[in-house]
Amino acid sequence: MLVRPLRVALYARFSSENQRDASIEDQVRICRAQIEKLGAELIATYTDHAISGSTRLRPGYQKLLEDARTGAFDIVVAEALDRISRDQEDVASFYKLLTFANVTIHTISEGQISELHVGLKGTMNALFIKDLAAKPHRGMARRIRQG
Repeated sequence: MLVRPLRVALYARFSSENQRDASIEDQVRICRAQIEKLGAELIATYTDHAISGSTRLRPGYQKLLEDARTGAFDIVVAEALDRISRDQEDVASFYKLLTFANVTIHTISEGQISELHVGLKGTMNALFIKDLAAKPHRGMARRIRQG
């Protein structure tokens, strides 16, 4: 019986224009090394440049979901769960959709993603975004006080 290698989709993202495309290149490089270790076949690479992980409105992310629904791959590999999303609800939805499509999620940082990762990391990522949003407000308040 002929056994085909696992088909892998790679996802990489960076958040803001203050970062560089090299961030995507670095993520792709380390994910490719992991894919090689798995003995799997890279089918597609999806990327989003300078788009926050707190929104679903990312072209690469949307195409990844679309292709997952059609059975284009068996595994999604990313550097970390926060590269996929920083929104707790989106992480849960992504996990649920991929699980239904028989696609597993594997990250360099966390390994194979389970419900436990979705709950804990989803919460941590959501808190990070909340904290990040508060910092500019603190700076603006200081500037207002200073005139």
